[in-house]
Amino acid sequence: MIGVFDSGFGGLTILRDLVKKLPTYDFAYLGDNSRAPYGNRSFETIYRYTLEAVNYLFSLGCPLVLLACNTASAKALRTIQQNDLPQIAPQNRVLGIIRPMSEEIANFTKTGHIGILGTEGTISSESYLLEIAKFYPNLKVSQTACPILVPLVENGLQNHPATEIFVQEYTSEILGIDPQIDTLLLACTHYPLLEKVFEKVLPPTVRAIAQGKVIAEKTANYLSRHPEIDKCISKNGTVKFLTTDSAEFFNKGAKNFWNGELQSKSVAV
Repeated sequence: MIGVFDSGFGGLTILRDLVKKLPTYDFAYLGDNSRAPYGNRSFETIYRYTLEAVNYLFSLGCPLVLLACNTASAKALRTIQQNDLPQIAPQNRVLGIIRPMSEEIANFTKTGHIGILGTEGTISSESYLLEIAKFYPNLKVSQTACPILVPLVENGLQNHPATEIFVQEYTSEILGIDPQIDTLLLACTHYPLLEKVFEKVLPPTVRAIAQGKVIAEKTANYLSRHPEIDKCISKNGTVKFLTTDSAEFFNKGAKNFWNGELQSKSVAV
């Protein structure tokens, strides 16, 4: 299976697009719901939690694990790739979602001015600033943390009037930093549930970009370029849902993110 990891529910928005793009592949999704959110935790804690999850997915036989979590990608991916993977499973691969988004972000902007909206952990890491600069040093990138949005989405309040107020506040803040921004990257996997709200409050010259479709395209491309990994992945079109919290809690909370009912299993990592 392809392992897909997130701190909670948000990674399901990435998984949705992965399944659409790769419908014959088998997936195992693991949400660390019992320890979510990751956004305001320390580097050491996020790294430890993420490594535990990666090891668990490896134990299930996943040769490829995608960190479908911006915070984990920002604070744990590089250390796992460089320090841990050569020791624990050199034949396996762990990928994140920051680099592939950074590789493609220039395709969405006409002004060359981009805004990043994310959690405190993602923004404070400056990972997007560093990655985008590697590929497109001439782009001007600004960023703003949006700590209230994840709790609102987690509580099913994406259509609540208060949510629109906060989205308006955060978008006004970043456009105040750089009025020439024409592309806002929604650098949190919860934010796709707020796309309609962003469309409502943003001026017509600014476009909000979710991550799912880009990550799905880049994953498919990666597999085509790495047949040694692709041949190790089973292809029966199945999806397994796992959570570190109760299955009942996950099944209920996942409905908004997965657009339908699902059945999960509670596991200890």
